[in-house]
Amino acid sequence: MTVPKGAIALEDAALVRTPDVALVPPQSDLDTVPFVDLGWIYDSLKSEIDAAIAGVLGRSDFVLGSSVREFELDFARYCGVSHAVGVDSGFSALELALRAFGVGPGDEVITAANTFVATVGAIEASGANPVLVDVDARTMNLEPGLVARAITPATRAIMPVHLYGRPAPMGELVDLAARHDLFVIEDACQAHGAWHEGRRVGGWGHAAAFSFYPAKNLGALGDGGMIVTQDAAIADRLHKMRNLGSTVKYRHDIKGFNRRLDTIHAAVLKEKLPHLDAHNRWRSRAADSYIALLDGSPIVCPSPADPEAHVYHLFVIEAPQRDELQVHLQEQGISTGVHYPIPIHMQPAYSTLGSPGDFPVTEQSAKRILSLPMYPGITPAAIEKTANAVRSFYDG
Repeated sequence: MTVPKGAIALEDAALVRTPDVALVPPQSDLDTVPFVDLGWIYDSLKSEIDAAIAGVLGRSDFVLGSSVREFELDFARYCGVSHAVGVDSGFSALELALRAFGVGPGDEVITAANTFVATVGAIEASGANPVLVDVDARTMNLEPGLVARAITPATRAIMPVHLYGRPAPMGELVDLAARHDLFVIEDACQAHGAWHEGRRVGGWGHAAAFSFYPAKNLGALGDGGMIVTQDAAIADRLHKMRNLGSTVKYRHDIKGFNRRLDTIHAAVLKEKLPHLDAHNRWRSRAADSYIALLDGSPIVCPSPADPEAHVYHLFVIEAPQRDELQVHLQEQGISTGVHYPIPIHMQPAYSTLGSPGDFPVTEQSAKRILSLPMYPGITPAAIEKTANAVRSFYDG
């Protein structure tokens, strides 16, 4: 089971290259720092977004309208793959990708123990059984050696998660999958635009799933998702699966679902896509600033990654006294998050997937991780205020 090798290399990428961006001057009257600021992107692209929405309203092609196909073509080209199929959420993208490759009841799908619950939920929705493995303590992504040990005769697929925007070790995982005749379905829901060894995430596996939840690096006005693949037959099947088994009105070739990407979302995403690289560079520079300002403090910042490899959907530190630090930051007007506070196997709904102590890296990190404010548009003043507040907590 060979993973397609047709993804484009970094230097050959036919992309819309957006101008480099610099952080705006510091604010002098900064009282609060939001965890994310969705309004900044809208304000910066207001004319394009408003025109895109007006276009859909004027055409009244609300379901599988022209913007859906146009965005699918643009996103496939951006990812360096041949096909993209728009769906209604990242969850649906994961589930339908598995179903399209025939993964279902009786099959096992290996994934990371520290992922968001939707990864596991989508595996179960396909009818397959999720198998959790622990992660590398440095990158927080799948550890190939542990994946190898988890493979059984029932294993059908590996689902790497590019957690927080940092690519998983895809070369090793793809090679491992090929040796065991397994499918690779990338969970790229947090990694829009990330590169790994000269290839976009999404172009490594047999297919990949993206989420366009509003707070993602590329976000819609609500839920939305995309599946990308190099396989034309799989793409055709996915187009039918998302639309009640049909690509020709009132003819249903297979049993399917109502999982379509809304036209208005596609129109907005099409306008945002050319700016994604610039927005990711903003995130990367913000991360560099955090790392420099927090150097020497007790907290652990994300380990360095190659340029463009980590797109920092989230900037996650590991902190002693995490809960107390979070309260301290809130008192300073700084909003934070924890991604994720309770490991999946310790959730009541998924307790059958493991017991306390089974995944030590995941369990220990869940007690220490804290996500600091991160978004395109974040200012040096906001970053400095946040870093100073972190340091002041430990300085007493």
